[in-house]
Amino acid sequence: MMRDPRYVIAVPDVSASAEFYRTVLGFEVHEIGDPGWRFFIRDKVFIMAGECPDALPPRELGDHSWFAYIEIDGIDAFYEAVRDNGAEVASPIADQPWGMREFGVRTVDGHRIRFGAQIRENAVTHNPT
Repeated sequence: MMRDPRYVIAVPDVSASAEFYRTVLGFEVHEIGDPGWRFFIRDKVFIMAGECPDALPPRELGDHSWFAYIEIDGIDAFYEAVRDNGAEVASPIADQPWGMREFGVRTVDGHRIRFGAQIRENAVTHNPT
């Protein structure tokens, strides 16, 4: 059984990323003893960010800049909060035909994250009943 996913992302400026994840998305930021790395944690979501200033910017990856799909409770309130906190909305909140209510944001680095909440009992999720 797979469990506890962790995401590893390359960012051009780990300090700017840390500030975005803390103030816009509400993550805790953890220093780990290496100045080029930070861990961003919120509930069961764990993102490891490594500073790679010479890497191809995520904004130039097109559709490959999506790196996570995170299911969340209270999606409408979270959507309003991240918008109010200055998030760049990559796709506005909407109900999807597969039974999920979703929206996407673009981080300060150009990575994109999609958030979703089940709105139909038979929605396809990671934990089918």
